[in-house]
Parts: sequence; C-alpha cells; structure tokens
Amino acid sequence: MYRDLSTSLRTIMTPGPVEAEPRVLRALSTPILGQFDPEFTNMMNETMEMLRKLFQTNNYWAFPIDGTSRAGIEAVLCSIIEPGDRVLVPIYGRFGHLLTEIAERYDAEVVTMETEWGEVFQPHDVIEEIKKVKPKIVAMVHGETSTGRMQPLKEIGEACRDMDVLFVVDAVASIGGTDVKVDEWKIDACIGGTQKCLSVPSGMAPITFNSRIESILLERKKIERGLADREEDKKRRRPVIRSNYFDLSQLMDYWSPIRLNHHTEATSMLYALREGLRIVLEEGLEERFLRHQLHEKALIKGIKAMGLELFGNAKYKLPVVTCITIPEGIDGEAVLSMLLEDFDIEIASSFGPLKGKIWRIGTMGFSCRKKNILHVLGALEAVLIRHGLKLHAGRAVQAALDVYDNEKCAVETI
Repeated sequence: MYRDLSTSLRTIMTPGPVEAEPRVLRALSTPILGQFDPEFTNMMNETMEMLRKLFQTNNYWAFPIDGTSRAGIEAVLCSIIEPGDRVLVPIYGRFGHLLTEIAERYDAEVVTMETEWGEVFQPHDVIEEIKKVKPKIVAMVHGETSTGRMQPLKEIGEACRDMDVLFVVDAVASIGGTDVKVDEWKIDACIGGTQKCLSVPSGMAPITFNSRIESILLERKKIERGLADREEDKKRRRPVIRSNYFDLSQLMDYWSPIRLNHHTEATSMLYALREGLRIVLEEGLEERFLRHQLHEKALIKGIKAMGLELFGNAKYKLPVVTCITIPEGIDGEAVLSMLLEDFDIEIASSFGPLKGKIWRIGTMGFSCRKKNILHVLGALEAVLIRHGLKLHAGRAVQAALDVYDNEKCAVETI
C-alpha cells in the first residue's frame, strides 16, 4: 500500500518556487465551481482587475495563462511572431537564452546581444542595437534569477515605442516583489509568474498586453478567416497555425464577456491566484516592495558580516535574489545538501558559467520574512564552519538583527 501524502516542512529560500501563503493554500481547498458559473466568472473578472493593479497598467487584457511561467512567455511570443519576423533578445543570463529558444521555435529571425553574467545592459547600448537591427520585437528579461541582476527598462521601452517596435518583458521573478510599471515603461506585453514573489504555487502565468498587441492578434485572426479589410492583407498567405492552447486571440474570447469556450479553466489555481493577489493588494505595492528591501538589506549585512562576498554588479542587484560567491575550497553542492538535510533549508546554486561558482538565496513573497532570514544566516554559518571555512563566527545573525532593530527605531520615531 502507498503511504499517505506527507512532505517535509522546509524553509524555502530559493529564487522560486517559494513557500506558499497559508491563505493561498486554504483557497486551493475551496469547493469546485463550473467554469461558466456566474460566481466563477465573477472571480475571473476580479482577478483581471487585480492583475491590472499588480502590473500597474490600464490595459484591458490582463489574465493568467494556465501553465507555468514559461507557458505565459510562449503564449505571448507564439501569438505575435510570424515566420521571418526579426526579434532582438539582449541576454544577460539563462532566461534570455530561453526567450531566444522560444522565438526560434516559431521561425523568428533572432538576433542576440550578450553581456557578462553578473552585469546588465546599459540602455543606450540596447537602443543602438535596435536602430541597427530594426526588429519587430524586443524580448527582454526584467529580473534575471540566474545572476541576481535587474535590467533597467524605462529608456528601452520608450525607444521601442518611438521606433514602433514591440517590447515584450519577462517579469516572472520581479512581479510582486519590486516595481514593474507596464504603462510608464511602455511595455507592450508583460509576463509574470505565480511561484515567486506572489507566493502562489506554480501553475499559472499572469500576463498583460496592450492595444498594440491586440491589433496584431485581431488582424491575424481576420487573415486566418479570410476576413481581412486591407487588400495587401488579403493577398498575404495564411499565417502558420501555431499553438491552439497558447493562442491569445482565442484566450481573449475566453476571458471576455463572450466566454467562448477554449479550455477547461484550472479552477483551484484561479482561486489561489485570486487570493494571492488579494494579499498583495491588501499589503499595498509600495509597502510590499519596502518589505522586500528591508529583508534583503538584513540578509546582505549578515552575509558580509560573516566574511562572504556577494556576486555581481551591486548597482543592478535584483532585490529579491542575493548571489554569494562560493569560497575557494568549499564544495558548494555539499553545503546545499547539508543545509537541506540538517536544517530543512533550501537555497540554490546556478546555471551555465555560474554553476558551482555561486549560491543564490531568494527573498520572495511569504518566504521573505525575518524568521527565515535569521534562520538561513545562522544555518549557513554553521554549515560553512563544519566544512572548514574560517569566518567571522557569530556576526551574521547579529548584523541582521541590527538592521531590524534600526528599522524598528526608525518606525517608532516617525
């Protein structure tokens, strides 16, 4: 006989997935409704409304794609790319390579530019490349979890709009943990994730897109149906039929008042996302971002007090991911294993050129709290001492406590 399901209680401090909000887990157990039940369609409308606030946009279209974050990225790209379209992807970590692969699978002509992992692009360099390449789409990562860096986007978005280039942004790691200003930064389509700063289990990918994207989707639908208005469009061959599941034009019908059936909605996941968004908005975006910054500061102070070095350009650090250079002579994987086995703490290594060179600690959503910061600092110090590293024993947790005490004093004096 198989045993009852029982999982270990972990302190998850990876860059995702993270610990789910308890209220979200309770929402997952809510009784199932039919997907066209008026109660459920009202929840769909509420979720769209809350997503607009999360993305800081006035776009009508803001809804989740059923699937992991990658599903949201693929839905956007496959719905707007036609064979031969030129797509520029600036790569500064693993997930720029993912954008490249997805675009190539839909027969785009992909042009890439790369910088050293741990750095980001200066906006003027990207803008110059846009002028040179003349792409239809610029696809870019906002928060790159593989390197712990965050790319400035505002100037790039403005340049794309001036040059009539579509700007598609992967904000999977940043949404809900730091500012993502879709309208102000002139982002045409933006993709988020549930399993990171929203503290909802993986399984949905919130997206939003504007009228510039919508016009492409509607025109493409007309061509496919032979209903194009313009003569030049009538003469065009039918666009390649790509994905049915990820076709945004069909999903628009499903999420509009028409409620044209496209798929069976992931009912319980929508409950979870709705509750996760309620928690975010109850806390307030600005307050939530400040909370993430506070715990990031405490973690960094503790790491430095221990005598460890941070990785990457500090000026462009992603507030919700902290990267640590693995000390010389230390087996990084052995440290991860001991943290998990002896302390029930999970942090992460990295990918590609950084594999075996850095550890990554995520401070995201519900995982981003004082108890977790103090626990991971104390445990990491203990594990490194067991592995023979000479460090400043006892200083890490005290340095983090100093940050919290100073913050408390600051609040009390306001």
